[in-house]
Amino acid sequence: MDLDAFIARHTPEWDRLDVLAGMRRCSAAEADELVALYRQVATHLALVQSRAPDPALAARLSRLLSRARAAAVGAPRVRGWSAVARGVRVDFPVALYRTWRWSVGAALGSIGVTAAMWWWLRAHPDRIGRVLPDDEVRQLVQRDFADYYREHPARSFAAQVWTNNALVAALCLFLGVSVLGTLVVLWQNTVNLGVVGGVMIAAGKPDVFFGLILPHGMVELSAVFVAAGVGLRTGWAWIAPGELPRAQALAEAGRVSAVVAVGLAGVLLVSGVIEAFVTPSGLPTWGRIAIGALAEAVFLGYVIVLGRRAERTGATGDVADAGDVLPVG
Repeated sequence: MDLDAFIARHTPEWDRLDVLAGMRRCSAAEADELVALYRQVATHLALVQSRAPDPALAARLSRLLSRARAAAVGAPRVRGWSAVARGVRVDFPVALYRTWRWSVGAALGSIGVTAAMWWWLRAHPDRIGRVLPDDEVRQLVQRDFADYYREHPARSFAAQVWTNNALVAALCLFLGVSVLGTLVVLWQNTVNLGVVGGVMIAAGKPDVFFGLILPHGMVELSAVFVAAGVGLRTGWAWIAPGELPRAQALAEAGRVSAVVAVGLAGVLLVSGVIEAFVTPSGLPTWGRIAIGALAEAVFLGYVIVLGRRAERTGATGDVADAGDVLPVG
């Protein structure tokens, strides 16, 4: 069988079936045409598989038949708000759950370096002058650190914090293809936290530091670690694609990163609201930290419970309509 002639002869029928399968509502005549074309294209697929095996064409026709079958039998298609709901229930949590080792690794590395910096600056307070000038240290300890959370109106501060944190998370995610880019962003975030925390602890104000950092910092840092983990996983898909072609593995990881970026925007919005309204509030320190711990517990429970459930169904976090791919062995 001449495959090129076969494709040229039947492409109009395939295109028409694709149009009918994508229609929200079909008339009676269009429904009959859909069923008739479905049968014809099923025959075409059988011919291709038996007489001129071509993986790309077979995958194309299989996908087309799957869409047509769903349209013919009335299977629900995910779109609009249904797609948003699926993203919240399935795609986002499973994407995080499947990369938890990378995220935990990023968290342990960052927290380990930060804690080491805190210990070193506390044990050697005379070395702080090498990091910050003395006047800046006094200003940070006596005024700037606490005033940072109170000097702006809560609403505008929440928007500012949300934008900044979302940018950091996005950089971690989309620089992951280079691996080094994500590590640099994570390092900068770690150093900032280590220096500020070390200065406050060395000055004898750990209660002020942790009382203002922990309420929002637990969720905020979790989001950053997740972004770093997913970003590093994207880079690893390029370095070690496994059985998939390198371009296909990288494309799949990139689409998952996009899903995570959208989901983390919501997580960081919660963190920003806590930072703007809870952190500087008049609540006792234990109350503010309890609110942050509750938000962190809800986030982790959401990822673990829904992510594990979605993974058992075969979900990966990749978008549903990613395009035709070649079968691989």
